[in-house]
Amino acid sequence: MRPLFRRLLRVSNRSIFAFIFFFSLSSSCLYFVYVAPGIANTYLFMVQAQGIMLRDNVRTIGHMLRQYTNKNSTLNGTDYPDGTNSTDFTAQSTMYLPENFTISPHLPCPEKLPFMRGSTDINMSEITLEEIHQQFSDLGIGPGGHWKPTDCTPRWKVALLIPFRNRHEHLPIFFRHLIPMLQRQRLEFSFYVIEQAGTQTFNRAMLFNVGFKEAMKDRNWDCVIFHDVDHIPESDRNYYGCGEMPRHFATKLDKYMYILPYNEFFGGVSGLTVEQFRKINGFPNAFWGWGGEDDDLWNRVHYAGFNVSRPDGDLGKYKSIPHHHRGEVQFLGRYKLLRYSKERQYLDGLNNLIYAPNIIIDKLYKNITVNLVPELAPVKDY
Repeated sequence: MRPLFRRLLRVSNRSIFAFIFFFSLSSSCLYFVYVAPGIANTYLFMVQAQGIMLRDNVRTIGHMLRQYTNKNSTLNGTDYPDGTNSTDFTAQSTMYLPENFTISPHLPCPEKLPFMRGSTDINMSEITLEEIHQQFSDLGIGPGGHWKPTDCTPRWKVALLIPFRNRHEHLPIFFRHLIPMLQRQRLEFSFYVIEQAGTQTFNRAMLFNVGFKEAMKDRNWDCVIFHDVDHIPESDRNYYGCGEMPRHFATKLDKYMYILPYNEFFGGVSGLTVEQFRKINGFPNAFWGWGGEDDDLWNRVHYAGFNVSRPDGDLGKYKSIPHHHRGEVQFLGRYKLLRYSKERQYLDGLNNLIYAPNIIIDKLYKNITVNLVPELAPVKDY
């Protein structure tokens, strides 16, 4: 009897250890799939980016070897048989205005001013909002972060919308960089921080829709920038005005090794004119959690007959502010919604949004706090 009991006990112990092992493994997988998708996807893309960079390096080395071989094989000692020394990589002359250019209060502000130097210093060290208030106290910034140039007529009146929850350490860093950049670009601008209250899963898209509606009550804005608070532009020549087509500004993010994740990527920082945003019916409200809303916006833009423009070269480079805590949970239902983007476009967006904001005016921004629930954006069957 005792040997049988011991065998059963040994089997039982093994079963318990096996159960603990598989439970831990499955819990870890669920964590990275559902709770920490940003971390998992970032690491996955880093691996893919390393492969892309290795492939490009091999192509570059091959190109250099071919050039060297051709140079030694031609009679004139140049890279080309006719001896012209012409090349496709000739640097283009700058289009930015010279230092002695004079602007006029009665004329539109140029898009390429001499103040816009290009690459800017990024300072990610933490700073308090009070220190930022003091730093910009003498720059003529009005309540809500409103500023406009006096030495020329702003070409664009820009409302910057920032979806927000639990990122208080990011806001001062964001303002430290964005305010001077927008002033150098001579844009009229204000900042709108749309903060989600309550316990519901974060809804970035709905916050943008709320911010748009509230911003339109303030001024006759003609350009709207949808800006994540943890994205800092590395070049002040990444002009924050709008254009004939919707604009994707953040094309090269450092956490993605400065490589566009995929051709339809429309995340981080994007800009549309007021007319364009109204024509596509804004963002979808149905995306609760991380992921999908930018892809749906890309679909809406194209279904409305627009294309997406992007900055040239390295102008679209951004650094991401490190997070101090866990990101938002992933929205697992996004793939189903994306399949029906066209059917939902004019049923879910600006036209079905209901909300009750709590508004506070800060020296540098307008804070719009809303408690979002799915019932605030009812959608009929499609």
